Amino acid sequence: MKKTKLFLPALALTIVAAAFLPRIITAQDDQGRILSESKEAKASFKKADPSMDQLFTKSAGYAIFPNVGKGAAGVGGAAGKGAVYEHGVPVGTAQMVQVTVGAQAGGQAYREIIFFENKAALDRLMNNKFEFSGQASAIAVKSGASANADYRDGVEVYSQEKGGLMLEASVGGQKFTYKKLK
Repeated sequence: MKKTKLFLPALALTIVAAAFLPRIITAQDDQGRILSESKEAKASFKKADPSMDQLFTKSAGYAIFPNVGKGAAGVGGAAGKGAVYEHGVPVGTAQMVQVTVGAQAGGQAYREIIFFENKAALDRLMNNKFEFSGQASAIAVKSGASANADYRDGVEVYSQEKGGLMLEASVGGQKFTYKKLK
């Protein structure tokens, strides 16, 4: 009886998450909109943490994912599209897909930005050889958060919550696919 009470809400949440993830991916197909939303997200990150400006100017490049949607009920997933910049100039778009397994339930929307310390780290993304394992973690953006952060394997990751509620103790990974601007 107890298992049934937990199973039905978890199943409903999984169905809802599965219904929304494809829409998140297809809703962002327009490169112009991705670039515009990325510019807005960049301003939001800098407003939340003005010291982040140094990362934008000193990094070899960065990828901004302005709208990432995440849903989970035991098994979770997230997806989003973003813009890739090299020395502040837009050079392409990237798609992020994440899969997680563990104790998790809920849904949320957030922004994510990945700074690349050097050309070699940026090239991994641009050559579609970039992914995060379960050990990668993002720093929640707040004033001064970027001042003491260090690159790890040539990258720094920041996230900014937009909405939703997610309870999570899970492991998984993110996979990225890069496309040069047309």
